[in-house]
This record gives sequence, C-alpha cells and structure tokens, in this order.
Amino acid sequence: MSNFRWNYRCILFLLSLLDILTILVCYPAKSQAELPKYNASTAEVEVKKPPEAVVNQTVETSIAPLSSEKATNNITGAVTPVSQLLEIAPRTRKKATNNVAGQVTSVSQLSDIKPTDWAFQALQSLIERYGVIAGYTDSTFKGNRALTRYEFAAGLNAALDRLNELIATSTTDLVKREDLDTIKKLQEQFSPELAQFRRRLDTLETRTAKLEATQFTTTTKLIGRGQIVIGSVLEGNNVLTKKPAAHNITLQGSTSLRLNTSFNGKDSLGITLGGGNIESLGQTRAGLLGTFEGRTADNSSITFARNQILLSGVRYRFLPYPNTQVNIYALSDGASEIGLSGPINPYFESSSATGANGISRFSRRSLVYNYGDSGPGIAILQGLGKQVQFGIAYSAPNGNNPIPNNGLFTGRYLALAQLIYYSSNRNFRVAATYVNTYSPANTRGLSGTNFGPAVGSNLVNSTVAGAGTVANLYGLQAFYQINPKLAINGWVSYGAHRYLGHGDGEAMDWAVGLAFPDLFSEGALGGFLVGMEPKIISLTKGVNLGAGAGQADKDTSLHVEAFYQYKIGDNIEVTPGLIWITAPDSDVSNPDSLFAWVRTVFRF
Repeated sequence: MSNFRWNYRCILFLLSLLDILTILVCYPAKSQAELPKYNASTAEVEVKKPPEAVVNQTVETSIAPLSSEKATNNITGAVTPVSQLLEIAPRTRKKATNNVAGQVTSVSQLSDIKPTDWAFQALQSLIERYGVIAGYTDSTFKGNRALTRYEFAAGLNAALDRLNELIATSTTDLVKREDLDTIKKLQEQFSPELAQFRRRLDTLETRTAKLEATQFTTTTKLIGRGQIVIGSVLEGNNVLTKKPAAHNITLQGSTSLRLNTSFNGKDSLGITLGGGNIESLGQTRAGLLGTFEGRTADNSSITFARNQILLSGVRYRFLPYPNTQVNIYALSDGASEIGLSGPINPYFESSSATGANGISRFSRRSLVYNYGDSGPGIAILQGLGKQVQFGIAYSAPNGNNPIPNNGLFTGRYLALAQLIYYSSNRNFRVAATYVNTYSPANTRGLSGTNFGPAVGSNLVNSTVAGAGTVANLYGLQAFYQINPKLAINGWVSYGAHRYLGHGDGEAMDWAVGLAFPDLFSEGALGGFLVGMEPKIISLTKGVNLGAGAGQADKDTSLHVEAFYQYKIGDNIEVTPGLIWITAPDSDVSNPDSLFAWVRTVFRF
C-alpha cells in the first residue's frame, strides 16, 4: 500500500468506505435471530378448539381448520438470505421480499433515523449518493440489531459491488477516477478474504438445503400441562350404603405432555403422555358417593396404575381436500374428534389454551357424547360452505383388544353423525347429533362401564347381565354469545336403549348454562349450570337393571354447578367450584350432596 498515491480526495473517499463498514457493523440490516420466519404448522378447528379426551383428562390440541391455508406457531423458521435484506442498485437490484422494502432514495424515508444520530451523515451518503441501503416495509432501518459475520461479508460485498459499478461506468460526478482506482486496488488486496466469505456462505446454504431436505419435521411443538386439585365432600351420603360419606380433604395432581407435529403444514400428529393420581368423587359406584352423578372431570383412568406416565393419546389429522379433515386416532374418541370440534359448549369445555372448563364431566358434555370411550377409530369433518359443517366418526373403545367380543369391528363401538350450523359472526351455533352404539355382554371400557354415559344415575349406566346392549341417541345443542360478557348454552338429549333379548329402556338429560367472560377481572370466567344428569325414564317389564323388573329411576335429580376461573398470568389459572346434587341417584330419600373442588392448572 506504500505505492499508493495519497491525497485529500483519497482520504475522504476512504473515510466514506469506512463509513460504509461502520454502518454495516453498527446498523446492520437485521440479525439472523430477528429474520422473518416461515412457519408451517397446525391451527385450531376453531379459535376455541376443545381438548381431546385422553384418559378423561383435558389436553390442548392444535388442529388445522377446514382450510388448506397454512398457519403459524413460531416453532422453526427458515433463515431469509442476507441478499434479500440489502438492496443493491442498480445492476444487481432484486425485488424486495418478506419484510424488506425497496430501495429508499432519501434518509428521511427511514422513520427511526434522526438528524441527531451519530451515523446520520454516513447513512445519508450511503443512501443518497451510493444507493446501497434498503429499509423495511415499516419504513425503519432497525440499526440497533446485532450483526453476524455473514451479514458483514454480504454488506461489504454489496458496497464493493456498487463501487465496481462506479468504476465500470467511469462515474465522475461522485468521486474522482483516481480515487476509484485506489478503492479497486484495495478490493483486489482484500479479495482472498471476500472469496473466503463467499465460500462460507455457499457452504452454509448447501448445508441448510441438505438439512431441510432430510430433517424429520420443522414443526414439532411440545405442550405441557400440570394440575393440582384439592377436593372434599361437604355434605351427602353414599347412595348404596346409605351412610354419610367421608369429609376428608384430598390433594392430588396429574400431568400431560403433548407433541404436536406437522409434516407439511396441513396435517398434525398428536402424541400425548400423561399420568396422575386424581380420584373423581363420582367416577365409579365403588367411589365415595356410590354413584356416577357429580363426577368431576379431572380424574385418572380407573384401568391404569396411578402415578405412572403412560401413552394416553395418538392421533393423526390431515386435509385431503381444502374443506375436508380426516382424523385417524389410535387412542381418542369420536366425541372429541367430531362432537366437540365446534365446540358447541365452548365455555364449559374448551381447549386448555383458554382453560375454559367446568368442574364436572356433566357440565362439559351432553348424553350423546358421553357413551363414547377412549379407543381407536376414524372421524371425518366436511365443511359445507362457511357456516355448516358435517361430521361422522367411528370409535371402538376396545378396538386394540383381539380377544372375542372385542376388536375394531366385533366389539363395543360408537358411530356418530353431527350437523352444525354457525352464524356468520360465530356468536350462535346449533348442532343436531345422532349416535348408534353397541356393547357386547361383559365388556368394559376405560370409564369403568360396559355401556352408558359414565355420568348420571346408576341405572342409566347398568346393563342386563349376560346380554348385549344397543342404543340410538339423539341430541340437540345450542350456544349463543349474547354479548362479550354473557353467553348461554343448553342441550337436551334422548337415548333409546335395547337390552338384547330382554326389552327396552329410555334415557334422557338436559342442561342450561350461563358463562360470564371477564367476570371481575380480564381473562377470568364465571360459570353456572343447572340440569338433569342422564337417567332412565322408562323400562319395559322384561328389563331388570337392579331396582326391579321394569323399574326406572323414580325421581328427578338436579345438578347445580358454579365455578370461577381466575387467571394468574398467561400460564396459571385457579378454578374453585361447587357441585350440588339434589336427590342423588334420582332418589329423594337420599339427602343432597355437596362437594367442593379447586383446580390449579400450569401450562408450559
């Protein structure tokens, strides 16, 4: 460099080059950590997608809607090439992409650059004299971002390419020709370093392309959920022993880990691991109250050991057509895959992301959904325009068991069909549901019954020993968001049972619920529900379910429930609630029962 001819013009021009390098070091276009991300994952069937029933525990799902559009979940992003972030004018000018704007012509077009900034004059020179700086679509330069070595190399190369253009065109209005010759010699002297940077960039692009071509998936999301519950019976008897139930306070918990994976942005593979030790107050007849009535929704499966982590859900969903969704599940149920895809009852059973859940199983689901049980099956949802959805599902609770009277098609099954209508603004919806179900004699599912809704009276969950049971179930459910602070929902269900070789029976339930979003606090939720849990309203004389031949439930039991969900930040919520059952087991001779439940949920 000692042979170079130095004069004041050379020094000024070299300072300009140093200005370029200074701007690239201190005001880079954008670091790779901040680059725009491409995300392809799954979205919700609806904004408030309900949880999939996994061993009777609520677990968040992230399922694509009936649309072929890709959603985002900010899991993995493809790095935007640096060449898209620097606009090189005019010979190598490219169309701006992502969030990079076109070449700005004046520094005043960048809203975050002020005349008092120490680099203002350098930026002004680079933009207005040389045209080597591009802004972003929001008219900012974002000069406070960190700079990577690769961005430095690309920026240096962009500046030198621009200088090469000036040399090639013999531009004299910006600098003297002899100064350009000096810079050209400087570029030649540093060409090995620039070549090394180019090789490293090429190697990086090659490795990135290889990883993208061979990686398993770019969109796996881990969703964790843990909960702690405190519960106690406050009043009431065991309906079988007629003795007062123990009033002991319990502290229990459960957890679930869910992996949601998308392979092409239009599908979702959900794998759930879970376990816990929560004992529902009304989960079985052998429980504290001797009845299924008032059964709490937070409970562990009675067929799995407590405090063990088990595979509790496997489901794959994909969109063969833009308005068609197919769900194949090895462990789930048709009610979750179809019946709750709306959901019809969003404030009492919704996704764990919103955390809107009632205390009891009854408050979440009507009779038509409760005869299902976790097992393998398939469900198909078809959009009929923007406001109507039709779905069908087939589930076999014991479909994984090859012994007689079990299996996918020779054992217990549930076939469901549902038609849902949504108003254009989604504040009203109504669904008509039909279910056909069959259970061979002497079989049992995860809920502990071989037939029946696993809520309600003991008779509605009973069968005739040694006989198979068939049922046709009909349900009508509706929801209306009156205003942002008030919503109402309700349902009525009817079930026609046939106890093969013995006779028939009829079952029924109904409920009306009120929800109060943002009650007392933003993000909070108040809920109140009253209804009649499923019960047998009539039996033919040839059927004896344990109360005598032809003897149905003789009285009406009412379920009254209230809860208040309070959010502590975005990931913790506490939900205290009370459940009051009048005439338990549909028998007025049984004193009312009352129990309290406090659920705390942690999401991560």
